[in-house]
Amino acid sequence: MRRVLSTSLIYFGLVFAAGFALAPLRILVLQPRLGERLAELIELPVMVLVSWLIASWLMRRRLMPYRRWQRLLVGALALLLLLLAEFWVVLFVSEITLAGYFATRDPVAGLAYYISLLLFAAMPAWVCKR
Repeated sequence: MRRVLSTSLIYFGLVFAAGFALAPLRILVLQPRLGERLAELIELPVMVLVSWLIASWLMRRRLMPYRRWQRLLVGALALLLLLLAEFWVVLFVSEITLAGYFATRDPVAGLAYYISLLLFAAMPAWVCKR
């Protein structure tokens, strides 16, 4: 179980760092030129690809012999960590409420984002298909 927890933390940390690195490009370069919705929709496939690459690399090195439910647990725990980090940024850095955050989400980009979160959570199990 300790290995599942550590793998979740590594998966979350690497994907979160990639998103943190890409955010200035989206906010400072894409958003002023294309608008918020299109900038987010351009960034999402990149983040899904990053999740796939990191999950593939990590599962080959750490969890391949383990069962599918353990790989699903890695994704679920990483998703929990990702949501906690995002809500922390929303509540404490952006100083808006969660209700305000969800109310201001673009319906198209928001839906695409929620789908990408599900893909992020499923990726550790998905990349290990034999």
